[in-house]
Amino acid sequence: MTVRELLARIDSRELSEWMAYFKLEPWGTEVDDWRAGMIASVIANVNRDPKKQSKPFQPTDFMPKRAPVEDREQTEEEMLLAIWQIHARFQAAQKAAQKGGLPSGGPPEH
Repeated sequence: MTVRELLARIDSRELSEWMAYFKLEPWGTEVDDWRAGMIASVIANVNRDPKKQSKPFQPTDFMPKRAPVEDREQTEEEMLLAIWQIHARFQAAQKAAQKGGLPSGGPPEH
């Protein structure tokens, strides 16, 4: 689903609620990898020969290695571009509402 499709189906309040829920109860492939890694590490540790492998296995030993996500601050230019894009979308929604298109609050309810 694209961002446009998502926003056509739910409003920003509902999206914010889902984002808050995700912080409390995350889901997705990363969580699935942790679950699989925990199960694999338990099985490996139960069958581990402490003489050959003194250190217990960890869930991360069985998880795929992913490139770290770059965590950086936005530049001033990136912030201005984001503001401009939001403004342009708002103007387009206002024009569509004036021409009898979708109401500015989103798609019509059934």
